[in-house]
Amino acid sequence: MLQTIIVLSGPVECPVLVSRIQSCAPFVRIVPVSTLEDLLVIPRDVLLNARLIGFATPVIVPGMVLDALGHGAYNFHPGPPSLPGLCPAHVAVYRGERRFGVTAHKMVARVDAGPIVDVSLFDIEPGISVHELEKLSYRELALLFWKLSPQLATQPAPLDELPIGWSGEKSNRRLLAEWSAVPLDVSAEELDRRVAAFGIGPFGSTLSVTIHGHRFLLEQTAQPIAEPAEARAAAG
Repeated sequence: MLQTIIVLSGPVECPVLVSRIQSCAPFVRIVPVSTLEDLLVIPRDVLLNARLIGFATPVIVPGMVLDALGHGAYNFHPGPPSLPGLCPAHVAVYRGERRFGVTAHKMVARVDAGPIVDVSLFDIEPGISVHELEKLSYRELALLFWKLSPQLATQPAPLDELPIGWSGEKSNRRLLAEWSAVPLDVSAEELDRRVAAFGIGPFGSTLSVTIHGHRFLLEQTAQPIAEPAEARAAAG
């Protein structure tokens, strides 16, 4: 019997998500958590009759918790199936993607690898900023949560799976560190791409260049000091 919904998200999002779940299932018990430590103290007998819902969370749910959940775990990923892993909006801007989206999927032991239950895709304009793309994706992610929350809150059986698979390289902290380390022979175009995507670094990463063992960090400014590569080319 589905008795408990565990909501795993940030402290800002949690109250809104909890309210939505409560409106769908007034008598279900809801346990909001934001950290791995919060998750690990939930008793096993509670997990047995529980379902976990993750929403744009960096927390990796351990396999032992997933195995103990009687009604599975589902995650709302702020990126499309083609961009698994961390910071999909940053990666999309870096790669110049023209289409983006959000994904709901069942959680398995491997991050962003479980069966997909729903997707929402949308076109994006060239030159969109990470900030604007994240705003669009969070709106779509919230809409997807609102759409699926009645089923997640009241239906004990697993959600239907779509014939869609994950694809593309999974971004992680190692890749983010590599993209943030600017090589000395970087082209103007590549530097502009990295500044646009990783200039305001996720998870504390910052664009840097290392010269003779000395690391120099990018100075954040409200406006770019120089024109981007396309404007320079047009002017030349």
